[in-house]
Amino acid sequence: MRSQLFAAENLEKESAEPGLRLQNSKMLKVELNGDVMARTGAMVAYQGQMQFQALGSGGVGKWIKKAVTGEGVPLMKVSGRGDLFLADRAADIHLIDLDQGDALSINGHSVLAFESTLDYDIKRVQGMGMLSGAGFFNCVFSGKGRIAITTKGTPVVLSVDAPTYADPQAAICWSASLQTGYHRADQLGLGTLIGRTTGEAFTMSFTGQGFVVVQPSEEPPGGLVAGHGSGQQAGGGGVLGGLLGG
Repeated sequence: MRSQLFAAENLEKESAEPGLRLQNSKMLKVELNGDVMARTGAMVAYQGQMQFQALGSGGVGKWIKKAVTGEGVPLMKVSGRGDLFLADRAADIHLIDLDQGDALSINGHSVLAFESTLDYDIKRVQGMGMLSGAGFFNCVFSGKGRIAITTKGTPVVLSVDAPTYADPQAAICWSASLQTGYHRADQLGLGTLIGRTTGEAFTMSFTGQGFVVVQPSEEPPGGLVAGHGSGQQAGGGGVLGGLLGG
């Protein structure tokens, strides 16, 4: 049988090392010998013996946070030995290696999979007011291990060595050490009063030393369910503020 479908670039890529690898730009291959954490429903194929265990948003405490904030990652734990293939609606996939002392703040909807050696929690994004339409809670990963994230289109990685601004629905992830804030971009004036607007009512600001990853698409706010915005999340800042931490 002959076809361009069987070209070398489409054949399964082999590696002698277990772990997360790119099969191609839109599919992740996990050479599994133990366990890995992955987004629920992301499995597209596997070979070998594996068990899939649903974990919700990562535990009771994180489930409570997710219910209040709208943020979080619906997780499954995959255990066993073999080859696991993951994808998310043909989004582009990127691998990030974290070392001890690193911390990455990321929108929950952009998390595809990560090694179980990483720690994961939900933290408040500092400086984001309730007037914004975007979620102001993010997933923060730390420890040593590899994480696979997704973007819609090819992103740009901005080095933050000067004050940097981005649409909060396009900013996928950033160094958790950065200071974040709220910046009004669309100035209130006569044009605004008669219904004219730039469409850029506010931006997120980033200062410090680190990086911000921005995708060429604006995601709806919220980690698990599109449309979870400040209306639902505002409740997290009051009575449950202490519970949420961060």
